This record gives sequence, structure tokens and C-alpha cells, in this order.
Amino acid sequence: MSFSFFKPSRPKTPQEVAKAINDSLMALDTQTVVEVKALEKALEEVEKNFGTMKCMVSGDGETEPNMDQVSQLALEICKEGVLDLLIHKLPILGWEARKDLVHCWSILLKQKVDSTYCCAEYIENHLELLDFLVVCYDNKEIPLNCGNMLRDCIRFPTLAKYILESASFVLFFKFVELPNFDVASDAFSTFKDLLTKHGTVVSEFLTAHYDEFFDLYEKLLTSPNYVTRRQSLKLLSEFLLETPNSHIMKRYILEVRYLKVMMTLLKDSSKNIQISAFHIFKIFVANPNKPREVKVILSKNHEKLTELLENLSAGKGDEDEQFEEEKELIIAEIERVAQVSNF
Repeated sequence: MSFSFFKPSRPKTPQEVAKAINDSLMALDTQTVVEVKALEKALEEVEKNFGTMKCMVSGDGETEPNMDQVSQLALEICKEGVLDLLIHKLPILGWEARKDLVHCWSILLKQKVDSTYCCAEYIENHLELLDFLVVCYDNKEIPLNCGNMLRDCIRFPTLAKYILESASFVLFFKFVELPNFDVASDAFSTFKDLLTKHGTVVSEFLTAHYDEFFDLYEKLLTSPNYVTRRQSLKLLSEFLLETPNSHIMKRYILEVRYLKVMMTLLKDSSKNIQISAFHIFKIFVANPNKPREVKVILSKNHEKLTELLENLSAGKGDEDEQFEEEKELIIAEIERVAQVSNF
């Protein structure tokens, strides 16, 4: 006698998984959300379907994923607006479902179908989805989930370019200073990726939006929050010294207002901030084409600057030796400017 009812059920196809996800997310309509029991049941169904999706894209611990199926699933979720639902329904999903979604999102976004990243291409044609993810940093339940999903998107130059040039980009200057440390740190990680992942894209953006961007960035450098000052100063060094941004750096070091910011940071109570500020300050001083206004500031403050720099030490072995050499050169240049200037 055959006990066939003990036989495991047939695995779902990518098409069936995508349809099940679509149907369960669609069930999270306004009426369902209002009715507690109906919502609980609908969320359980979503969680079950996301678990199936996770097994399909990353295996079940015993068998490796079938990459043809993963490719097909990526293609299927780009159909019929399933990708839209994955993002727009995120705020009402349970913790486990959100975790599985973020995991699958990273895999599916990197999946090629006929040499095309179909999910990234879909988002390129529905860019409002990126705005939705950015704004979700203001949502108390899902900011870290959205941060992970955004950083996966930023790997693609076209998507990073859109965020940089969108109206929602300026929100990052607020998000990096949110009172919740974890959320602010996550937002800064996304902010950093936007400004460092794609040099040419960033260079074009900074060229087109120089004044607006650096006006906002100055507020981060002068923030009362220590973490904000330190992170933004370090990031400034990173993207200013990128080769595609050399023309941006040359423009930046001509401006007295930014020289004054670095001089203020040289007096910061944090040694780490002082040293980071020095590495940008020295570019202003070493510039062979210093404008008159910069020379005036250096000349008038040469005694205080010399005292500040003489008391500044890196204290890290070989790095300290190089730091001291640089510092001596900068002090000498400040003294030279003060001697030859007649203001």
C-alpha cells in the first residue's frame, strides 16, 4: 500500500512564487489593515511566501540555489508591478518578512537576465521607488531596511545619479543628524556611498550643484554633534581627493569661508578632528595659486596658527614622522606668506 500523502509537495516554480508574493501583498489592502485578525493572517501569508523566495535565491542550507530559477524569479518580480509592491508594502510588513525581503533584494538586484540587470532596469523606469526608499528614513519602523536596499541600488551608476540629482537628496543632510544614533549612522553610510561609489557621476553632480551642496555641507562640518563633524570631515577628504574631483578641490581651496571652517576645526576639542582638519587645511596653504583673501587670513592669523600646529601631533609611529614633516612645511609656508605680505 502506498502512503503517497507523506510525499513532499512539488517545489514552486519562479512564476508561482512571484504570483504568490504578488497575491499576498495585494491582500494587504486598506480593508485588511483595518481588521486586526485579517491583517495577521495576511502578514503570515506574506512571510511564508518571502521564506519560499529566500530559499529559491539562496538555497535551503542543503542544496545550492538554481541560478536559472533565480534569474527567472528576478524577471517575474519585474512583471505586473510586483517590485513596486515589495517596496510600497514594506512599512506594514512584519520583522521577519522585512529581513527576508532585504536579503532577497540584494541578490535579485545583482541578478542578470540576458546580460541585463532586470531589477535595476525596472527601477530606472520607476525612479519614484528610490524617492520612496529615501523618505522612509523618516519611518520609525523601517529606516535600516530601506538603508540596506538603497545601498544595493547605489551600486548602479544610473540609480546613484538619480538620487544625487533628485529633490530627496537634500534630506540626507537632515537624516545624518537624526537623534537615533543607529538611523543617523545608517543614513551617513548611504550618504557616503552616494558621494564615493561612482567618481564621474559625483564629479558631474558637484560641478552642477557646487554652491548648493557645499552650503549644506558646511553645516555638517560645523554641527554641534561630534560624530557628525568627524564623519563629514573624513568624508570630505575622501571625495575631494578623488581624481575626477580635482577641479572641485581646486575651487574649494580658493574660498576663504571654507578655510575659516578648517581653521575653526583645528581648534576642536577632539584631536581626531584636529588632525583630519589639518589634512584639508594644508591643501589651502600649499596651493601655489592662493588668492589674496586666503593670504590675508593666513598672514593675520599666522602666530595663532603656528602655535596650534606646533602643539598638534599624530602620535602614530611612522605616520607621526610624516605628519611632522608636513606640519613643518605648512608652518614654514604660513610664515613665508606673513613675511612677504603687506596688508
